[in-house]
Amino acid sequence: MDTLNCDPDAKENGIDHFPRQVFTGHYVPVNPTPIKDPQYIAHSKNFFSELGFADSLAESADFVSMFSGDTSNIPEPLRKNGWATGYALSIYGTEYYQQCPFNTGNGYGDGRAISIFEGVINGQRWEMQLKGAGQTPYCRGADGRAVLRSSVREFLAQEHMHALGVPTSRSLSLFTSQTEKVKRPWFTQGSYSKDPEVMIDEAVAISTRVAPSFLRVGQLELFGRRARKKEHPKAMEELEKIVLHLIDREYSDVIDNNLTTAEKVVLLANEFCSRLTSLVANWIRVGYCQGNFNSDNCAAGGFTIDYGPFGFCELFDPKYQPWTGGGVHFSFLNQPKAAQRNFNSFCMALEPLLQSDQNALTQLDDIKNGFSKVMQEQMEKMWASKLGLATFDTVLFNELVMLMIQTSVDYTIFFRELSMIPEEISPLVESFYNDSFYNEKILKSWSEWLEKWKSLIHHSNPIDINAASPESREKLSQQMKRVNPKYTLREWFLVPAYKQATDGDYTLIRELQEVMTKPYDEQSKEMEEKYYREKPSELFDIAGISHVSCSS
Repeated sequence: MDTLNCDPDAKENGIDHFPRQVFTGHYVPVNPTPIKDPQYIAHSKNFFSELGFADSLAESADFVSMFSGDTSNIPEPLRKNGWATGYALSIYGTEYYQQCPFNTGNGYGDGRAISIFEGVINGQRWEMQLKGAGQTPYCRGADGRAVLRSSVREFLAQEHMHALGVPTSRSLSLFTSQTEKVKRPWFTQGSYSKDPEVMIDEAVAISTRVAPSFLRVGQLELFGRRARKKEHPKAMEELEKIVLHLIDREYSDVIDNNLTTAEKVVLLANEFCSRLTSLVANWIRVGYCQGNFNSDNCAAGGFTIDYGPFGFCELFDPKYQPWTGGGVHFSFLNQPKAAQRNFNSFCMALEPLLQSDQNALTQLDDIKNGFSKVMQEQMEKMWASKLGLATFDTVLFNELVMLMIQTSVDYTIFFRELSMIPEEISPLVESFYNDSFYNEKILKSWSEWLEKWKSLIHHSNPIDINAASPESREKLSQQMKRVNPKYTLREWFLVPAYKQATDGDYTLIRELQEVMTKPYDEQSKEMEEKYYREKPSELFDIAGISHVSCSS
């Protein structure tokens, strides 16, 4: 708020809760709308520890008040106003305007997310943002609330992804209202419908997510489009300011502040290319599918953001898509291509800053054109690590993918069992969903593949799996287990947790929090039997479990 431009039409008191066009400025000061009768559900003990916060703080009156949306009594130097930001929308690289209620792109942005804090804690700068904190000028007519169901999902998913070693925004706290409800479209019990069928009353909630910044590719796009079209006299200045702000918040450790803007922009594109390709390879490593990977859901800092219609792949399917409105373009193994489209949008937003420097423009174009090569290298490195190989083997991998599809394999369980370096295929059969274990031809193919894999492991490490010492086998097994998690946050684990929470019982939420923040560990027999297992057949294709809508 001190270094960027405020919307000149903003209200000083922050009471700005109705949809309107925002033509210029980087942010709008806006007060969060507190939820009524807030009740504590959970906080991230791990993140509190990293921040140096006592766990008791999470249930203290002042903390509950602030992080359930009431900033009226917070002391200086904290400010009573929060801020919301605008951004543009590109879907799979295509610019869109019609989703904006004004069809101009000037009304698209943080409709229900309001940042209320930015500060340096233990040497790290953090921004804290309330999700579900009421309407902003970007709310497009909605109520500005998040419901308990979606808030539980995001709260647990962020800390799970962090524990998986995937760059992500973090969860701080989760509060719900004991009295306030809103209506949302959802599915009927046991439905197979792809679209919500009924309106239901749901308790509102506010979750606080934390990151070095919440700058998105779509945000840079908004200012890039305005500069490209010369929409107002300060358009180019505002684009340069937001880009330099992004570098300061997310890339100051790798981009020298003394360089020219053009030099900084080229380095920014190169660094973001590296981060984004690594991020998407990590998503696929752990089975995560973003579902709705528009440019506004792509953090410019190169981490995971906005856990809406996400899901973790269970039965392996390259076209797995948890969101009913997502399509193949945002499906599981198409995420590298979706990332490339977002990266192209990112580069297009930067181009106006380089119009007077042909050399820098050429460098930017080279980086953009080189994205697919970098992405492929990251993917091959990731697949090799999941298979315990020093180098990627195309033939072995292609055979594996075909077998996994033919056999209906559970993605997480298969790779975890492979990490045990089995002597024969019986442990792998535990990951099969259908009756493939009765098919001799398929079993023979699996046995042949396993022998090829062992041979490659031998040449790669080099360890003779059949004759290796227990110490050597264990070393390789541990190495693979650090790449292949045992536990992932399956939707059918989440459903009972948020349903239980509607009755004021948060036992399952806290249990999932414990299990899913140790996803690589061997846990108790009770937890293993409960959470290390295939999806029950009766839950396949059930709405709200096998697929979700974007409503929340």
